[in-house]
Amino acid sequence: MQITARLQYSCLALAELANRQNTKRPVTLKEITATHAIPQPFLVQILQQLKSLGWVSSIRGAQGGYRLAISPHDLTVLEIVEQVAGSESLGAIETVQTPAAQAVHEIWFDAIAAFRDKLAQVKLSDLAERCAKTPESMFYI
Repeated sequence: MQITARLQYSCLALAELANRQNTKRPVTLKEITATHAIPQPFLVQILQQLKSLGWVSSIRGAQGGYRLAISPHDLTVLEIVEQVAGSESLGAIETVQTPAAQAVHEIWFDAIAAFRDKLAQVKLSDLAERCAKTPESMFYI
């Protein structure tokens, strides 16, 4: 599986919105880009996709921004991967030609199934909690 920038940034944006869902004001593009170093034009495209999925809502105007439109307990990382990167991103396997290829195929299939199971167990709320525990910045002397 290849983790694309779009998928990585989508997870970061969703986690940021989940961590700020109890604040009174929406989260601005500028805040998300500053916190996670996501290029703003790319973030706009990502948030539009997440909005079309019904996961994010937007508020226009000077006090506008973005909010999480669903409960972070209702969305799994597997669902994010499948919707943002496509279900094929978890590993498409070629058709099997020989008995040896069948043995290799079974190993890949088992690995992909275990990967999918792990992603299905992790909720956006879990991801957001892990992101919130990381230090924002480190200073070296």
